Amino acid sequence: MNIDPRIALNALTNALEEHLSASVNRRGEDDPAVETAFYNVADAFAAYEDALFAVTGEVTPLDLYDEDAEDADELVEDDDLEDELVED
Repeated sequence: MNIDPRIALNALTNALEEHLSASVNRRGEDDPAVETAFYNVADAFAAYEDALFAVTGEVTPLDLYDEDAEDADELVEDDDLEDELVED
């Protein structure tokens, strides 16, 4: 089942808006609304990336952060790349 990338993009922007709203209106350190919004953004992004690739063969330059990543070196390499991009 292919979804239109524009529909997926709209869902992603809505998820980002909801995350912003939940973050701004946070009710404590472990507000479940913020956590839910966080995962909704991740899910919407994955759906957009899949839809974009299915229709165009293209991907975004973004990666989802994996909280369970066991390889901390991978995160360091990403930080080094980010530093290089900022310097350019």
